[in-house]
Amino acid sequence: MTHTKDFRACALVPCYNHAQAVRTVLTRLTGMGLEVVLVDDGSNPDQARQLDAIVREFAGRVTLIHREANGGKGAACITGFREAMKLGFTHALQVDADAQHDINAAPGFLEAAREYPASLICAYPVYDASAPAARRFGHKVTNFWVAVNTWGRGPADSMCGFRIYPLAATLAVIDHTHMGLRMDFDLDVVVQLAWAGMPVVNRPVKVTYPEGGLSHFKALKDNVSISAMHARHCTLMILDALHLVRHYRLPPELRGEGK
Repeated sequence: MTHTKDFRACALVPCYNHAQAVRTVLTRLTGMGLEVVLVDDGSNPDQARQLDAIVREFAGRVTLIHREANGGKGAACITGFREAMKLGFTHALQVDADAQHDINAAPGFLEAAREYPASLICAYPVYDASAPAARRFGHKVTNFWVAVNTWGRGPADSMCGFRIYPLAATLAVIDHTHMGLRMDFDLDVVVQLAWAGMPVVNRPVKVTYPEGGLSHFKALKDNVSISAMHARHCTLMILDALHLVRHYRLPPELRGEGK
């Protein structure tokens, strides 16, 4: 456990056509004293105008970035990471714009990040009765494959969009790997960070699915993308294993171990 005097965290909210829901998220986050980086991922013109008006309500506590085109959740998060670093923050609490997560969990996550500044502070969902059965099942299947991909060193849940990233270490990994930029980002980044040796601290967060809520998850397209990501990770693991086997079959002098 390590405390750091230089710890400075903001909230990061990727947003795509969620102007009304995001006002609630911003109100709760700024009410806790957090500055917010809000990334508009190419919302339609009416939604973008609404975001401009909403941000003015928060008197400088929210930095809004408009991306010219929709690039996906991952692209929005990465844009937000870079902006947060430029603003002098060391950590970013990622919060989805749809108001599904219990923002009251944020102080506990921030305290964990202060104690473990080199770790990914990752949420696992505590569902109420509003959670669709298909979503719960999908999480279980995906979490199984992420556990396989990380040899059990990944988070308890890989899809929950409520987590704190150490920015410098996270961007160092992103800048040197192929990373999914859409709904596969939440899963892909935790696997890549685990492979890079980043520790994980798991904490619970309550999740509610608002009636009539808007989801941007595209069942066919996003499931294909996520399946391709798992296949890519498994292929890389197999290639790494073959490399190790080949390495240790060589004589010691060819392995660089001398005589």
